[in-house]
Amino acid sequence: MRAIDFRSDTLTQPTPAMRRAMAEAEVGDDVYGEDPTVRRLEATLAELLGFEAGLFFPSGTMANQTALLLHAPRATEVLAPEGAHVFEFELAAPGMLAGTLVRTLPAPLGRPDPEALARAVHAGPHQAPTSLFWLENTHNLAGGTVVPRETTRALLEVAQERGLRTHLDGARIWNAAVALGQPPAAVARGFDTVMVSLSKGLGAPVGSVLLMPESLLGEARRYRKVLGGGMRQAGVLAAAGLVALDGWERTIAADHAKARRLAEGLRALGYGLDPEPETNMVYLKTQDAPGFVRRLETVGVRALPLGSDRVRFVTHRDLSPEDVEEALSRIAGL
Repeated sequence: MRAIDFRSDTLTQPTPAMRRAMAEAEVGDDVYGEDPTVRRLEATLAELLGFEAGLFFPSGTMANQTALLLHAPRATEVLAPEGAHVFEFELAAPGMLAGTLVRTLPAPLGRPDPEALARAVHAGPHQAPTSLFWLENTHNLAGGTVVPRETTRALLEVAQERGLRTHLDGARIWNAAVALGQPPAAVARGFDTVMVSLSKGLGAPVGSVLLMPESLLGEARRYRKVLGGGMRQAGVLAAAGLVALDGWERTIAADHAKARRLAEGLRALGYGLDPEPETNMVYLKTQDAPGFVRRLETVGVRALPLGSDRVRFVTHRDLSPEDVEEALSRIAGL
């Protein structure tokens, strides 16, 4: 029985067009800034996101940690929404690498309250001063939810008033843009730096880019090297990212449609969802998430348990609408 895999949108295989582009990529030594394909990817994303410069990284975590090193002096703190990737899944790297503390704010549906942000800012001398405000859009653990532009604008205003630097973890900014009906540059507007992923949603095999003002590029390049991210003929990877950007809106919109159909089918089978899906993620509520996932495996459906009572399904480019229907049929037979 062929497995239908909803665990993550990072599971996609490179398309034939990506493989051709990778094989034929014009390359140079990127540590010296001489890889033309990497430079083209960085320039393309900088223009798309409304920034002066971009820097290619092997992973979003490394790009996020570089943003921390750029913005947050040692022995300061970062305010981020509860459930943020930097707090939950980056293995205490802010403390180990940047010497910073991450403190989380209540964030229903991934959306911190601007007034709560204002109250949370520390100025010392008996607490670690707050140096950076961090937002995630879309917010994975909140259910793949989108932060509306008006909320983002209000949060950025508070951060500016309090003298905080700002960073957007936009790994899935593509999903946020399609859900909001806005270009990615509108979602990114106002932040000092933004990280975007090429392997989540877009389907490239590897890579993220950190967008920033030109004035930060030299320091960011140094931190990337410190963290072990200096790559040589990296154009073979960047080439796939450029292909992934071709028609990305259609790809993301199709993923959202598949998630809506999956949610509709699961509800019809009597399953509870929390929250209602907004992008390409469907979170199912159950009393025993690991046990439910094991039962799904018996009918060739793969999903991800998150905690004891939630199961995440993620739609992506390599799953067709027919796969969604087949998965629902198999789940109905459990």
